[in-house]
Amino acid sequence: MAIRGTLVKEVVAMAFDTVRSNKMRSALTVLGVVIGITSIVGMTAMIRGFDESLRAMIRAIGPDTIFIQRFGITSFAGGAEFKELIKRPNLSISDARALEEQTATIQFVDIELGAGGPPTQRRVFYGTQKTKNLVVFGTTENFAEGTRIPILGGRFFNGTEVQYRKNVVVLGNTPYQLLFAPNGIDPIGKFVRVGSERFEVVGVFDKRPAAGGFNLGQDDFVVIPYTAYQRIFGLKPIRINRSATFLPIQIALVPRDGVSQAEAIADVERVMRIRHGLKLDQPDDFDILTQDAFLKLWDRISQGTFLALVVISSIALMVGGIGVMAIMSISVTERIGIGLGAGIGWLVHAFTGFPISLPWWSFAIGLGFSASVGLFFGMYPAFKASRLDPIEALRYE
Repeated sequence: MAIRGTLVKEVVAMAFDTVRSNKMRSALTVLGVVIGITSIVGMTAMIRGFDESLRAMIRAIGPDTIFIQRFGITSFAGGAEFKELIKRPNLSISDARALEEQTATIQFVDIELGAGGPPTQRRVFYGTQKTKNLVVFGTTENFAEGTRIPILGGRFFNGTEVQYRKNVVVLGNTPYQLLFAPNGIDPIGKFVRVGSERFEVVGVFDKRPAAGGFNLGQDDFVVIPYTAYQRIFGLKPIRINRSATFLPIQIALVPRDGVSQAEAIADVERVMRIRHGLKLDQPDDFDILTQDAFLKLWDRISQGTFLALVVISSIALMVGGIGVMAIMSISVTERIGIGLGAGIGWLVHAFTGFPISLPWWSFAIGLGFSASVGLFFGMYPAFKASRLDPIEALRYE
C-alpha cells in the first residue's frame, strides 16, 4: 500500500506539472468539456423546469373538471384530420341545459362562450387608460367552480346577474395590473368599458400559473355573464368554408361529491350521444377533455421534445470531446513521462485495485457526462500512448 500511495502522489504531481507547463492546451481541454456538459445540463434543467410548471398550470384547472368541445387538441394528437372534424355539429347552449337536467352525476354546468374556438377580443378602458386586446368570455355563475382560478378581490357574479343580463365583469389579472394596480386603485365597484359597453367591476382574478415562468397570455381575459355576451356580441356561427361553420363555445362540468370522474364522463357521453342522434357503432362527434387527458398528451409531447433536445445538446458535448481527443493526441509524443514509465514497468494494473467509496446518489449529472467524455474521447490517445516504444518517446524530449 505504501508503494501504491507513492505512485498516486507521483501521478498527481506529474499531472499538475503537465497542466502548468501547457496552460493553453489545458484550458482548451477544459473548455471543450465545460461547453458540452453545460449545454446538456442547462437544456435538461430548462426542459424539466418548463415541464413542472406546465404540469402545475394544468393541475390548477381542477382534477375533476370535465370539458366538452366540438373538437380539441386531443383529436389532432390522435391523427384526426381537420376536414373530418369540421363535419361535427356545433355545441349549443341547449346541450349544456340538457346536461344540467338529465345527468344525475353532475353538480355544476358552465357555458363558456368565446372559448374552444376563435376568441372574441376587445380592449378594456378605464379613464384615459386602455389595455391591449383581451379575450372576452361569456359564462354562467359556475365559471369559478370549473376553472378553480382564485379570486384576488371582490366576488364572481351570481345567478341573478346572469339571468337579468347585467353588465358586470370579473377582470383577469392582466387588465387589473394595467389599469388599477399601478395607482393603487381598488377596482371593485368601478366602471370600465369592454369595447364600447360599460361594465361594473365586481371581482378580480389572481394570477394563474405560467409554463416556464413565461407570460403566455394566461391572464389576458375578462369574464362577463353569457347572457350579456349574447346581447352584446351575439352568438353567430363563424363560417370556415362553404359547408362548415364554427361556434366558439365549450361546456365545463364538475361532478358531484363522491362521484368518480369515470362515472360522470359515462353519464355525459350518454346524454350527448342521444342529443346528437348517434348510433351504437358510431364514434363520438365531440371531445371530452380532462386534466388526465391533458397530462397524458403532454407526456407524449415532452418525452419526444426531451429526447430531441438532449440529442441536439449532445452534439456540443461531442465537439468538446473531439477537441479533448485531438489535444491529448498531440501531447502523446511530447511526454517523456510515458516513455520512462513504460521503461521501468509502470503498468496500468498497478492501480486496478485502488479502493474508493462513493455513494451512488453522489453522482450528479455533470459528473456522469464528465466521465463519459473522459472515457470515450480519452481512450484513443491513452491507447496510442501505451503502445509507444520507450526509446521513441524519449526521442521527443
